Amino acid sequence: MRKTTNKNLTSFEDLLDEKYGKKGTKKREEYEQGYEAFKLGVLIQEMREKSNLTQEQLAAKCGTTKSYISRIENHASDIRLSTLMRIISEGFGGSLRLSVQL
Repeated sequence: MRKTTNKNLTSFEDLLDEKYGKKGTKKREEYEQGYEAFKLGVLIQEMREKSNLTQEQLAAKCGTTKSYISRIENHASDIRLSTLMRIISEGFGGSLRLSVQL
């Protein structure tokens, strides 16, 4: 079987480099941080829905407000690590593990 390649394809990494600059540049770092915040908001929303909790119920369980949970889920708010830990432990009964990549 002959393998064919399309020389007109551009990798996602190349697209990011073109639009936001190479890794390590300020614009690219801002994009990467925004993307991580987006993923965190989606993760919290998915866990909340899987737990059959409303935003208001989750907020009450972890001592914050519905509007704050909404802002996190909609990526409009930075979240403090202590608040994230409280949402995970008190809101969902879980624990948070972090990993650092260098």
